[in-house]
This record gives sequence, structure tokens and C-alpha cells, in this order.
Amino acid sequence: MTSTPDPRPRDVPDAGRARARRRRPLRAAVTLLVVAAVGTGAVVVALNRLDDETPVAERCAATADGRTWYLSVTQADNAALVAGTAVRRGFPARAATIGLATALQESRLVNIDYGDRDSVGLFQQRPSQGWGSVEQIMDPVYSTNAFYDVLETVDGYEAMEVTVAAQTVQRSAFPDAYAQHEPRSRAWASALTGWSPASLTCDLAPVAATEIDADTPPTQPFRDRLARDLGDGARVAPLDGDTSTVAVDTTGLPGAGEDDGPARTAWAVAQWAVATADATNVVAVDVADRRWSRDDSTWVTLDPETSTPLDPGRVRVQVAAPDPAD
Repeated sequence: MTSTPDPRPRDVPDAGRARARRRRPLRAAVTLLVVAAVGTGAVVVALNRLDDETPVAERCAATADGRTWYLSVTQADNAALVAGTAVRRGFPARAATIGLATALQESRLVNIDYGDRDSVGLFQQRPSQGWGSVEQIMDPVYSTNAFYDVLETVDGYEAMEVTVAAQTVQRSAFPDAYAQHEPRSRAWASALTGWSPASLTCDLAPVAATEIDADTPPTQPFRDRLARDLGDGARVAPLDGDTSTVAVDTTGLPGAGEDDGPARTAWAVAQWAVATADATNVVAVDVADRRWSRDDSTWVTLDPETSTPLDPGRVRVQVAAPDPAD
């Protein structure tokens, strides 16, 4: 059973609705993120603090209501799954906001294998409470769908406060804690469900040659991830003679048949592609008359003299390809 997206969901920031008219390019500065060694000698990269405005290396951002909300690339990648699953299931943007706020509170949007008592995963679900086995819960696709399976049984969750809806699902010992994450979650949900065009960007380093598997088609990681998060409603087709670029038709996704639906689903997929670009080696995304690239790190309006805008519902994605000389 699916829900029909509200044409003007309460979660969409005013800045998001006006995004097509007001362009706010974001170019984050880059600094080195310090790594910390733990007692065993292993080295881990510290996640940026959620409320830290200090620029860090390789991060993503969503802007709404005049404020920019940052996530690490790992957090952005998981946010894309949480919001993309809501899109795939035909849920409103409100569901994505609730899912993101819950995961931010429970795990800081990191798929951790530890927690309070037997809690694990993005949503800190407990095997002893019937959420599934540890192995199942540690699969972020499973845990995200398990969360939404319960959320959709909550009558009227769309009109509830985020913290009330989240608590109804989670039954946490800290029922008011989810509220603090609502502004950030609304900004990210609005971008990843397509209601706020050109509002999600990522600052990423160039794709290293060692990250490209020469034995795998360059676009395969992107195809696999798109199918995992958004299902067969987003259809991929290769471009003639270009093995590193694909065209994505988003008109099969829920909501595409509504007014402005094709444009909205295209922006949902385009910004999803940016949020997951670190994992899929994506280097450029085109939608409408805009392009995000690793070189620019923001959405740039294409020159109409040399580029034709894509039709609503269409997205073009380019990935890094092996160097023929290697």
C-alpha cells in the first residue's frame, strides 16, 4: 500500500518552492579532515559534527530557508537511501523527513554495528524487539524499509510533529530528541524528493584511478545503486558510443504523472545521484538546464548556445572511466 504525495507538502521549505526562480549557488571551501588513531593503531576518519560550520574535506550540503545543512559523504549516501526509498514507495516528503530525523538521532546516519543494548544499524533497531536479525538490520535497505513499513501504519503521520511520528515507530527512551533534527531533515528530504531543485550539492575530490574497476562497465556501480534505492521506476539507457554516460528516464516513478511531476522526479533522481556520487564514481549530472560536476561542486546553468535543456523527467549522468592508456 502506498501513499499519494501531497502536491504542496508541509515539509517543503519556502526556499525550496522558489528554487527554480532563485538560484543560490554553493561553493564550499575545502580543508583537510583530521584522522584519529584508535588504541589498536587503526585509523578512522572522524565524521564532521552536525552543527559545525567549519568547512571539511568532501562533504555534501542541502540549502533551505536561507540556511545550509551539511552532511559527510557517508551520511549523504545513507540520506539518499532513506529519502530514495520514500520516493520509490510513493510516500510524501514528510515520510522522508521523519525517516531522516530518526536516523540522524539514532545513528547520525551511519550504519553502525553497535548501540544501546542490542540496537544496531541506521535506525538502531533491536532484534529482541522483533525488528529482524542483526544481519538483516545491518542491511540498510532492509532497515529503512522496516522503518517505513511501521510508519505507514501510523494513522495520520503526515500531520504529526516529526518527533511524535518518529517516537510512535521507535518507542525511544528519549521521545523528544528527534525534533532537533527536523530543519536539517526537511532540507535534505525536500531536495531528495525533488521539491527543491538545485538545492543539494557535494564537494568531492576527483575520482582516483584506483577507484575504477577496469573489469566492470564504468556505469555499473551507478546502475546497481539506482536499482537498489529507486527500483525500476527510474529506467537507465546507454548513450550511443559513450560507455561512461547514461540517460535516466524518471517518469516511471510514483508522482511523475502529477502536475510538474516529471520535472520533480527528475530533480529527485539528479540530486540523489549527486548525494551518492562518491560511491558510484559519478562526475557530472545534467537535469533541465543545469549541471552539477565535481569540478564546479554546484549547479551551473548551461549555455543555451551550446547545450539543449533536457526534457522533464530526464537526467543524464556521467561517471569516471578508466584511462585507455592504463
